[in-house]
Amino acid sequence: MSAAELCSDGGGVSVSGQEAEGDGEPPHGNPLPSQYGAEESEREVMGQEEEVPPAAKQQRLDNDGMAINCEVTLTPACLQEEGGLQTHASPLSIHTECGLPCEHERDAGGEGEAGGGEIEEAGGGEIEVDWQPNGAGEEGTPEAVEDHGNEQNGGDSAECTPREEQQQQYLGLDFSQNPQMLTGSWAEYTNSPENYLKGCKWAPDGSCVLSNSADNVLRVYNLPPELYSNNWDLLTEMTPVLRMAEGDTIYDYCWYPKMSSQDPDTCFIASSSRDNPVHIWDAFHGDLRATFRPYNHLDELTAAHSLCFTPDGDQLYCGFDKMVRIFYTDRPGRDCEERPTNVKRQGQGGIISCMAFSPCKSLYACGSYSRSVGVYACKNGELLALLPSRHRGGITHLLFAPNGHHLYTGGRKDKEILCWDLRDPGQVLFSVNRSVNTNQRIYFDLDPSGRYLLSGDTDGMVSVWDTLTAPTDGQEEVLQPQLQFQVHRDCANGMSVHPFMPLLVTSSGQRHFKWPGHGESDSGSDSDEDSAMMSSDGAALPQDNALTIWWAGPLGSVAEGGNGAEPTSEGQLTA
Repeated sequence: MSAAELCSDGGGVSVSGQEAEGDGEPPHGNPLPSQYGAEESEREVMGQEEEVPPAAKQQRLDNDGMAINCEVTLTPACLQEEGGLQTHASPLSIHTECGLPCEHERDAGGEGEAGGGEIEEAGGGEIEVDWQPNGAGEEGTPEAVEDHGNEQNGGDSAECTPREEQQQQYLGLDFSQNPQMLTGSWAEYTNSPENYLKGCKWAPDGSCVLSNSADNVLRVYNLPPELYSNNWDLLTEMTPVLRMAEGDTIYDYCWYPKMSSQDPDTCFIASSSRDNPVHIWDAFHGDLRATFRPYNHLDELTAAHSLCFTPDGDQLYCGFDKMVRIFYTDRPGRDCEERPTNVKRQGQGGIISCMAFSPCKSLYACGSYSRSVGVYACKNGELLALLPSRHRGGITHLLFAPNGHHLYTGGRKDKEILCWDLRDPGQVLFSVNRSVNTNQRIYFDLDPSGRYLLSGDTDGMVSVWDTLTAPTDGQEEVLQPQLQFQVHRDCANGMSVHPFMPLLVTSSGQRHFKWPGHGESDSGSDSDEDSAMMSSDGAALPQDNALTIWWAGPLGSVAEGGNGAEPTSEGQLTA
């Protein structure tokens, strides 16, 4: 039985009773994907004819299900405008001569030709690349690790087939030299003061990027069409195609894991904000599709501090104070299963700040602001292990390795990222150091093979660690970074690795405070110099609120216009 089946089983879900949707809520648009069969939409129930929204992602398939006109369709999207609204992208479809598989080829198993990484430059600035999957042909490639704690964990071990298939389709990262910036977005975050970013995440199908910022707006960016046609010298600043505004501070957000641009019903995002229910946003049109309304013991609406879909997408786990609530994706409303994490002062206390699911096993991990990390069984929520409190601050991010045996955790104002071996709970395999001088959540990520660990820091640097160099004798060691490179002038809080291309996306910014005595003028008016943020020694603090995309493949494939480009104050790329 797979991990997805075990997670969705639930062991007999107990709900708090059936209750109708609240009055005044936005109508639910397209129904969410359901494992129980198609359901009628709200408009159909009311006897009204459902209005078909304009198609923003057109499938390029013929009657036999094969992509057509691949040699013409080199871009992931042709942005359309309907009534002044810019809609989302169409599915990926790549020229077969570029070495990138088309969407139907990846779905069929990704049996593409892999070369030896040779790079040839063609005329007109176009690059022809012969790709090799990451880690192929290298010694020391990680092998499947034997599962020693499966019986006591209360679940059967599942094959990591999806991850293995994805690794074969994945284009290799090259960290022998610094990655090169391709493009980004800067002007979008200068419209309001202190509009710093708070993270970024690639879509599961790799077609677009989601960002969060201090103005409480989620933005969706399509990959530039020039990136697919290799006309990288024509890359310009990106602009968002969708904006989804929350009413207050956004606590967490996540993509639906089965999201595919070819199926609009799967294109949605979950987000949670202060004093609001969990919102489901349509990532195809930008509309509010549904809500999940959690209530506390006083029957008051309460906001989730963390969100995470199960790997199969059937359930949405929400973190609260000493509580995890589970909603079924196809059942919007208030019905949920409650799983306390602390009973009679036993278990994991504090607010559940982040969650992650193992890709191979029927378990999930929860981090809390009380500096604790708990590992639970998907079937019934049983606490399997409570890891020792090694972090100095509350846990802000955690991530499973593709093999399912290793768990990475990081905290606020804590320089360490710890790698735990779940076959021996409490054992730290190794740690890495980064600069974290803020309470802000600083994300880290693994490449699809699980070899490279990447994280930004408060100095605007990104560090890359090779986990294959970690000791295997059980002796904990601090790994040194294989590569460090500057990505921003301010705190690099967001880091996400593309699912199958050698691309990175980073985000930057943080809240700055004026040092006492600065920013005051006799005339009573603030000039640009007076309003600048100052440090204790009187120096102006750098502010860099930006979203940037980096090429982490072979450097010879970077076009001249995108090689070494940097954003100016106006947000333009300069070589």
